[in-house]
Amino acid sequence: MSQKRDETAAAVLALLEMLAGEGPANRFEAPVEEARRRGVTGADLETVEQVKRMALSLHARLDRRQQWSAALTTLVDTACDLAAPHTVEETLTTITRRARLLLGADASWIALPASDGRAFRLHALDGHVSMLNTGLRLPWDAGLAAAVLAHRAPLWTSDYLADDSFRHAPEPDQWIKAEGLHAVLAVPLSRGTRPLGTLHVAERGVRRFSADEIALVNMLAEVGGVALERATHLAEAREELSVLRERASRAETELASARRLAAAQRTLLDMVLGGCDPHALAEEVRTTLGAPVLLCSAHGTVVAAAGGMAEDSRGALARAAMDARPLATSSPVLLEGGTWSVPVFTGSHYLGALYVDAGPSLTGDEAELLRHAARASAVLLFLQEGSTTVAEEQFRDELLDDLLNGGPRPREQLERRARRLGIGLDQPHVVVIARPEGGTQAQAVAWASSRARRDNGLKTTHEGNIVLLLPGTDPGATARTVHDDLASLLGHPVTVSGSGPVADPSGVRHGYREAARCLDAMTALGTVGTSASTQEMGFVGLLLSDHVDAERFIESTIGPVLHYDEQRLTELARTLDAYFDTGGSPTYAAEQLHVHPNTVARRLERISDLIGPDWQKPERALEVQLALRLSRIRRVLKGRGEPAADRPAGDQEA
Repeated sequence: MSQKRDETAAAVLALLEMLAGEGPANRFEAPVEEARRRGVTGADLETVEQVKRMALSLHARLDRRQQWSAALTTLVDTACDLAAPHTVEETLTTITRRARLLLGADASWIALPASDGRAFRLHALDGHVSMLNTGLRLPWDAGLAAAVLAHRAPLWTSDYLADDSFRHAPEPDQWIKAEGLHAVLAVPLSRGTRPLGTLHVAERGVRRFSADEIALVNMLAEVGGVALERATHLAEAREELSVLRERASRAETELASARRLAAAQRTLLDMVLGGCDPHALAEEVRTTLGAPVLLCSAHGTVVAAAGGMAEDSRGALARAAMDARPLATSSPVLLEGGTWSVPVFTGSHYLGALYVDAGPSLTGDEAELLRHAARASAVLLFLQEGSTTVAEEQFRDELLDDLLNGGPRPREQLERRARRLGIGLDQPHVVVIARPEGGTQAQAVAWASSRARRDNGLKTTHEGNIVLLLPGTDPGATARTVHDDLASLLGHPVTVSGSGPVADPSGVRHGYREAARCLDAMTALGTVGTSASTQEMGFVGLLLSDHVDAERFIESTIGPVLHYDEQRLTELARTLDAYFDTGGSPTYAAEQLHVHPNTVARRLERISDLIGPDWQKPERALEVQLALRLSRIRRVLKGRGEPAADRPAGDQEA
C-alpha cells in the first residue's frame, strides 16, 4: 500500500516538474502511463489523472499568456514604428503587415472610401497572390467592410462565400474566390468615433477567430487609425508647405522682377528728364533687352536706332508706323520677322512707335519694360516736338470742323488757315466718311490721324463718324482704300462713303452732306461694311447729290454712244430708245425703226462695244433708260431756249 502511494507521489511530482519546466503538452501523458504500468490503480490513478488535467490547464493558460504578451509586445513595437513620421502608403503597409503577422494569417488589407465617396478601394494588400485587386472598387453597400462600418464593430466569418449574414456583391466575391480565402476578420479603422476605413485579416482555410485574436486586431486598428490620421494630416501639411514654398519663391521672383523693372523705369525716366539724346535712350533700351531697337516718329522718320537693325527692316517698319500700326493700346504687337511694336502716345495723339527685334516671344518682364520704354519715348518726343505736333493736330481738327459746320467765317480766312498747314483748298479734294461697325473708335481715329498727316489732308470726328478730307479726284477709289486699310487694322467691318471732288471751302460742306446721304443710303440698302461714292451709286447718287449734275450722269452712262452718233451720224441712241420701247425685242425695234432686224442686231453689238456688255442687265438697263430720258429732255429744253433761226433744220421740222 505504501509502495502505491509512493508511485502516485512520483507521478504527481513528475507532472509538476514538467509544468514547471514548461514542457510540451503532449508529454504530460507519459507520467500517467508510467504510474499505470507500475500498478497504480483506483483512487490513486484518478488523482494522477486529475493532476494531469490541472497541469494541462495551467500549461494552456501560461501558453495563452505568453502569446498575449508576445502580441502586446508586437503591438507596442507597431505603435513605436507608427510613431515615426511616415507617408500614408507607408502607414497602411505597416498596419496590414503587422496585422497578418499578429494572427499568423494568410492575407490582410485595408479598405478605404474612394475619392468619389461611393465605393471602397483596396490598399496595402499583404499576402495576396492574384492580380484582380489592381484598381478593384468594392461596393459601398455590400461586403464585410460595409457591414463593419454600419455596425461600428468587428465582424468575422469562418467561410466568407458561404456566409449569408451580410450582403454579397460580384466584385468582392470574385476577388475572394480568386485568392482562395475563407475565414475573414474585419475591424473598423477609426479615429475616435470617426470611421476611416476597415482592416481585414483572412485565412485560406475555414476557421473561427478567438476573442483574443479579435481584440488584438481591434487594438491594432485603433493604433493604426491614429497613425493613419496623423499621416494624412502630415501629408496635407507637407502639401500645403510645398504650395507655400512655391508661392514664396514666386513672390520672391516677382518682387525681384518688380525691383528690376522699377530700376529700369527710373533709369529711363531720369535719362529723359535729364535731357538725354534719343539715341542714348534707344541704346539703354537695347542694353536692357539685349535686342536691336528702332524709334520712329509719327511720320515714319527714324528718330533713333541701336543694335544694328537692318536698313531694309527700318524702311518697312517706318512705313508700318505711318500705316496700320498706330494702335490705341500700350501692349506690344508682334510684326513679321519677330519684331515687336509698341505705339508711342501722349493722351490720344500718336507720336510714333518703338520697335524691338526680340524674337517670336516676349516674357512678361520684357513686355512691361517695352511699355515703360514707350512711355519714356513719349515723354522725350513730346518734350522735343510733341507739343507742336499736338497743337498742329488740334488746329487741323478745328479747321475741318469749321469747314463742315459752314459758319460765317470768311473764305479768305479759311484758305489762309489751310495754307499755314500746307493745304490748298483750291485744289481737288474728296470727302470720305468712315463708320466702324465694331471695336473701339479710338483705334480708328488714331489711324485716321496718321493717314491725314501722310496724305497732307484733314481729319476730324463729326456726328459720331470719322471724316477725312484728302487730296484727289476719285472719291470711289479713295473710299475703297480707306475701307480696306481700316477694316484690316480693326478686324471689324467698316462702312465708308465718298463724294467730290471739291475745290473750294464751301464745297467741303456740300461734299460732306452728299457723303453722309450716301452712307445713309448704303445702310438702308443693306450694304453695311462696304465702300461706295455718290458717283458709283448711279442714279441713286444723282438723287443724293446737293448739286444735281445730270450732264455728268448722262456722260458716264451713255456718253460714248452719244459721241459715236455725233461723230459718225449714226442712230445708236435712237436704236436704244426703240429697243427699250418695244420691251427689249430687236425684231419689234426694227419694225419701229423701219430697218432690217440684222441692222438692229449690229447696232446693239456696237453699243455693247461702247458702254460694256452688261448694259442689258436690269440695274444697268434702268440707268441707261434714265440717261436716255434725261438726254432727250435736255435737248428739248435747250431747243426751246434757242432762236428759231439758230435751230438745226431737223429740230425746226420736229
